[in-house]
Amino acid sequence: MPPTPRRLFRMIACLFALASLMLGSAMADQRPNVLWIVLDDLGPEIGCFGTPHVSTPAMDRLCSEGVRYTQCYSTSPVCSSSRSALVTGMYQTSIGAHHHRTRQMKPLPEGVQTVMQQFGDAGYFVCDLKPPGVKGKAKRDYNFIADDDLFHGNDWSQRRDGQPFFAQVQIHEPHRPFVQDGDPERADKLTLPPNVPDHPVTRADMANYLASVEKGDKHVAAILDRLDAEGLRENTLIMLFGDHGRPHVWGKQWLYDEGIHTPLIVAGPMIDNPGTSSDALVSLIDVAPTCLRAANITPHARTEGVNILAADFKGREFVFAARDRCGEAADRIRAIRDTRYKYIRNFHPDRPYTQTSSYKQLSYPVVTLLEVLHAEGKLAPEAARMMQKTRPAEELYDLSADPDELHNLAENPEYQSTLKRMRTQLNQWIETSGDQGAIREGDQAYHDAITAEKRKWYENTQRKRGLDPNVSADQYLEWWKKELRLSTP
Repeated sequence: MPPTPRRLFRMIACLFALASLMLGSAMADQRPNVLWIVLDDLGPEIGCFGTPHVSTPAMDRLCSEGVRYTQCYSTSPVCSSSRSALVTGMYQTSIGAHHHRTRQMKPLPEGVQTVMQQFGDAGYFVCDLKPPGVKGKAKRDYNFIADDDLFHGNDWSQRRDGQPFFAQVQIHEPHRPFVQDGDPERADKLTLPPNVPDHPVTRADMANYLASVEKGDKHVAAILDRLDAEGLRENTLIMLFGDHGRPHVWGKQWLYDEGIHTPLIVAGPMIDNPGTSSDALVSLIDVAPTCLRAANITPHARTEGVNILAADFKGREFVFAARDRCGEAADRIRAIRDTRYKYIRNFHPDRPYTQTSSYKQLSYPVVTLLEVLHAEGKLAPEAARMMQKTRPAEELYDLSADPDELHNLAENPEYQSTLKRMRTQLNQWIETSGDQGAIREGDQAYHDAITAEKRKWYENTQRKRGLDPNVSADQYLEWWKKELRLSTP
């Protein structure tokens, strides 16, 4: 069977890259290694980003050696669609990878290559791995079909002598389930956001999240120590980030900043001003083209990312994000953000914030807490908003005055010009980027099958916990209190 045009092109590119290596290995050896350190579900809750009551010495050390980008946002608030955009430098909505773990994966559009393919074609050894001492396969989680295996191996030690590498180190933490916090006083010291109940369950859950961030930091330390021991630090461009924001209500799977804001730390030989901070607006789709440019590789022509290390880069005017089906919760939400305002469009305003989500029901104790307190009429308005049966079609927030996105200004007469500007920009992006969100993912039978699958998973998990799948919210909350090691009255 003759090779496809795309595969033939890659074969030719590989031959050219091999010839280049053979004729000028000394020059090739000078190219930097590139390392991505990706922490699952990591928001900016680390020490060097100003979060108190968390100890992250390894990430703080990396900050002191590089640049921390305080305004970095993912294109999606869930892993598979965010990672699909990350490795292609294209919005997941542009390449049909926007539904979380779709059962209808397609090949990438013509002319689109992954960052792994581009580094591999240029002669790099490409690998994905877990931190030292952590077993199992590294996470990939892409919503597209690849022509070939995207990686050459699972460790850069497998490369040829002197061959530069492009590596992704995948760290599970702080993804749920969280580790149990060992600090008995931390929960009481925390300042909680106003959109959640100030309750021992919320405090314990947040403390466990920070403890999980600290566990992730220990893995970062092991990676940095290995680079130092192997003499690789000086010639390795390191980018550390989360695949999206933190896994809490209003966070993961939502387009509020909690769901898409992630730290970005860049360190290595291209950084002339270590220990500095940048407030430039950046997107995770900028990571791949930036690294390719650093290695003197031209990104594929269709990339939608930009080089944030370019001398003339001053920050994006806007970043865009999208949320589509997650689990059994079918949805379509789009957002645009500049340095001050956030505009969100809910394409299905008739649906509640709390659509059925087996993942969240099984993993988020605060979801159950909200149900109980809402039934008792004890929720403050900021938190009660989550329990509304419908959503506004449009949301607008002035982030300078309202960083927690509590006060929707979409109907405020004083902000109509801003609303129109942000609405127009989002419309243009939807059109020019080829947003495929309006295309139905599958027929009703397809969605019914996903719902049945998730329901079965939910029921089996609850039975393993010794709970009736139809447990009441009050009884379920008592189970969560025990899990969180809280005394019950």
